Amino acid sequence: ALRAELEAAYAANALPAQPFRADREAIGMRRLKNACLGYLAAIEDGAAAALCLRQAGEEGACMTDVMAATSALAACDGPAAAAAREEALGLYYSRHAKGNDLLVCKWFTMQAVADTADCLERTDALRAHPDFSLRNPNKARALIGAFAANPCRFHAADGAGYRWLADRILEVDAINPQSAARLASAFSTFRRYDSGRQALIR
Repeated sequence: ALRAELEAAYAANALPAQPFRADREAIGMRRLKNACLGYLAAIEDGAAAALCLRQAGEEGACMTDVMAATSALAACDGPAAAAAREEALGLYYSRHAKGNDLLVCKWFTMQAVADTADCLERTDALRAHPDFSLRNPNKARALIGAFAANPCRFHAADGAGYRWLADRILEVDAINPQSAARLASAFSTFRRYDSGRQALIR
């Protein structure tokens, strides 16, 4: 119902990629524009996905805009956005993240926190990515820890998220017990959940 208003606000706050501005007004405009983009992406149709992909792939775009658009697409679960999601994630990795551990970690995280039906499978598959290593605490936290912070997919009613995290904790514990303990803290609040989930965690 608010699509037209969101599109208008997005357009009104779009700044040219260059020259980059970091003043208060420009920061506020980017924040508002990207908030609108996130809401538009949630529509999960072809037009919204194309808008996100255009921003994600814009040459010379600032990392704030690239991250906002790529994260918005990473969270899209609909078939109309599927191709754009894969293209945006691929662009982000090849253009920005490859060879940069900090941006690789962000790339892992945006996929692990996405509320998508294939989130657990995608997160598990990323363990085989050449840039992932359990021996790197930052990367383990960026992927495994991020999934544990995904409220919908980690707490799936079938307990698959809990089993997956428990297996990863055992693997990390053999390498870095301190990191494993931090990951295990995801289970420390189990008493807040319904009885079915408490039973699965136990």
